[in-house]
Amino acid sequence: METRTTDTITDILKRIETRDFKVGVVGLGYVGIPLVLVAVQKGFSVLGFDIDAQRVENLNAGLSSIKHISNDSIRKARDSGKFEATNDVSRLGEADAILIAVPTPLSKYREPDLSFVVKTTEAIAKTLRKGQLIVLESTTYPGTTQEIMRPIFEATGLKSGEDFYLAFSPEREDPGNPDFGTATIPKVVGGDGADALALADALYSHLVVKTVPVSSTATAEAVKLTENIFRSVNIALVNELKIVYEAMGVDIWEVIEAAKTKPFGFMPFYPGPGLGGHCIPIDPFYLTWKAREFDISTRFIELAGQINTRMPYLVVDKLAAALDSRLGVGLTRARILLLGIAYKKNVDDMRESPSLKLIELIEGRGATVDYHDPFIDVIPVTREHAPLAGRRSVALTASNLADYDGVLIATDHDNVDYALVAEHSKVLIDTRNAVAKAGIVAGDNIFKA
Repeated sequence: METRTTDTITDILKRIETRDFKVGVVGLGYVGIPLVLVAVQKGFSVLGFDIDAQRVENLNAGLSSIKHISNDSIRKARDSGKFEATNDVSRLGEADAILIAVPTPLSKYREPDLSFVVKTTEAIAKTLRKGQLIVLESTTYPGTTQEIMRPIFEATGLKSGEDFYLAFSPEREDPGNPDFGTATIPKVVGGDGADALALADALYSHLVVKTVPVSSTATAEAVKLTENIFRSVNIALVNELKIVYEAMGVDIWEVIEAAKTKPFGFMPFYPGPGLGGHCIPIDPFYLTWKAREFDISTRFIELAGQINTRMPYLVVDKLAAALDSRLGVGLTRARILLLGIAYKKNVDDMRESPSLKLIELIEGRGATVDYHDPFIDVIPVTREHAPLAGRRSVALTASNLADYDGVLIATDHDNVDYALVAEHSKVLIDTRNAVAKAGIVAGDNIFKA
């Protein structure tokens, strides 16, 4: 394996400019694969790493593991000769830059679980060489890059900012977003020193529409948390307003649609059955945990978390009340069909999906639950809801709908026939305003929740 150990910053910048620079991406999921594809499109050679041997095999065969990323895009990257996937971490030294996009979940006690970041850092340290640029993209609390990663790397005898370069640039992926992708979303970049910032900024400037350099890795880490805490707090606000307005006979969805016509001073957020995805349900707790180190209580953020995590319980209460009032059926003996198992519409992403919690709560009260999702045929193994793995999506037909006591819309996929659902459901609980958005006049079998 050829390695370079004597390049100056000027030399490395020139190699980035001329694409004589191999990019490594660790974690070939919803963040890593888009990074790979953009880097290849921009002319870089890319070596992708993942611990999932089957995923590696599929990618090398030109097959995507993510529905909104086509097989054709993977095949083009492979056919270019610039992309290879591997699970052999001994090859990490081949990459000139290593971009890390691994999970940063919470433990069952809602504390940061950095095990994937630590294991990846330890693997990189075994082949770390002079001149390499290491960039963490995984969401985490301010200080992780310098306090957790840097000491592991420097235990090799190499020094950050002198022998290797360390940076943080938070991922901003929004899976399935038709308007913004990796290349068109500005990238925040923070470096462990001026040289690290210069190199990371130079690399990303060739990958995305715009870079936003900041003063430190901690600042960049804080930017990502701030973006998602902003969403969490505002979603909690509209979730609480939904409860208040419902008691007053006011439709929160109508309120938001009217309010968002104001061209300034208002940004629409929407209520739902709970938070899902890899960021919003998790990121605020990274900051609340870190704040305790400074003896600071993040009351506002924690209150938002409490409101949002309570929403699935309120939805199930609404379901039980609707079944009783409409059919005289208790939830204990009911058969329920859940529409949508993904955490958001039009994707096959189930990370932290509130639908899993809804199934657990409904079945915990004695009902049986099936689901339909046009994007997810089978529920995979998840950390928190492993017993649900293996369940299969049922067909959405008039006869099937009529067999259920209640239908609950948890995810508002666009390719669902909501007219069919509204017509044939005995009781329909709509947590996403999907029926109204489809232009269907609600009947007395439809309840918003």
